Amino acid sequence: MQTNRSAKRDYTALRSVLFLFPAWLLLLVFFAGPILLTFYFAFTNLSLTGTAAQNIQFVGFQNFAAMFQDPNFRISMVNTILFLLASAVLGQQILGFILALLMKERNPTFRRLIGIIVIAGWVTPEIVVAFCWVAFLSDNGTLNAILGYAGLQPVAWLYTFPMVSVIVANIWHGTAFSMMVFQAALDDVPKTIEEAAVIDGASRFQVLTRVVIPTVKGSIVTNMILVTLQTLGVFTLIYAMTGGGPGTATQTLPIFMYNQAFVNYQLGYGTAISLILLLLGILASLVYMRSMNVKV
Repeated sequence: MQTNRSAKRDYTALRSVLFLFPAWLLLLVFFAGPILLTFYFAFTNLSLTGTAAQNIQFVGFQNFAAMFQDPNFRISMVNTILFLLASAVLGQQILGFILALLMKERNPTFRRLIGIIVIAGWVTPEIVVAFCWVAFLSDNGTLNAILGYAGLQPVAWLYTFPMVSVIVANIWHGTAFSMMVFQAALDDVPKTIEEAAVIDGASRFQVLTRVVIPTVKGSIVTNMILVTLQTLGVFTLIYAMTGGGPGTATQTLPIFMYNQAFVNYQLGYGTAISLILLLLGILASLVYMRSMNVKV
C-alpha cells in the first residue's frame, strides 16, 4: 500500500514537471540566456563596427575601469539617483499613497471617476506621454500660454528646468500604479483595529502612522521595489522630451548606456553600464526591505 502511494506521488511530481517544462524552457531561453550573455559581453570589447565586431576579445574589467573614469558616467549616476528619488520615492510612492488614502471609504462612483482620471495617465504609452508634456512645456506650449494670459513672462521649461520637467512627467505617468496598489492594501486593513485605536485615544495621524502604515508595510515595500525598477529603466520618456539634454542635464544611465552602445557602437561598454544599472536596482531593493524590517 505504501509503495503504491509513493509511486503515485512520484507520477504526480513527474507529470507536474512535464507540464512546467515548456515554461521553464522559455524562461531559460528568453530570460536566463540574455542575462548570461549580458554578463559575458560586459567583459568583452564587443562592438557594432570595426575589427571588434568580428573578433570579440575578453578584456576583463577594462570596460568598468573606463566607466568609473568617465565624468559622463558620474553625471549620469547622479542624475539617475536624483530622478529615482524625486520621481519614484517622493513622487509616485507618496502621491499614490495620499490619493489612495483620500479615496478610502469614499463613494464608489467617486472612486471610479477619480480612478479613471488618474489611470488614464498610466495606460497612455510612454512616447505619447512624452509628446503631451513637450506640447505642454514647450516655448509655445500650453503652460506658457496660461502664463501669458496671466501677464507673466514665458519660461523655457525644457531648457531651464529639464530635470524637473521629466520628473513631473514621470510622476504623472506612473502614480496610478502606486495608487491602485495602496488602494487594495488599505481596503484590507481591518476597520476594527482603527476603531480600537481611536477609542484608546489615538489621533488620526497616530492611527495612520502606528496602525495603518505598519499594517500595509509589505505592500509599501513591494510597490517601492516595482516602482524603483520601472523608474530605473525609463528611457523613452526622457529621450523623447530632452534627449538627455540640454548637455547632460537629464542624461540618466539608460540614456548614457544607449549612447555608448548604439551611438558610439561600443556594445561591450554599454552592456557593462547595464550591469551597474542592475546592481543599483538590487541595492535599492535591499535598502527598502532592510529599512522596513522586511526579511530577505
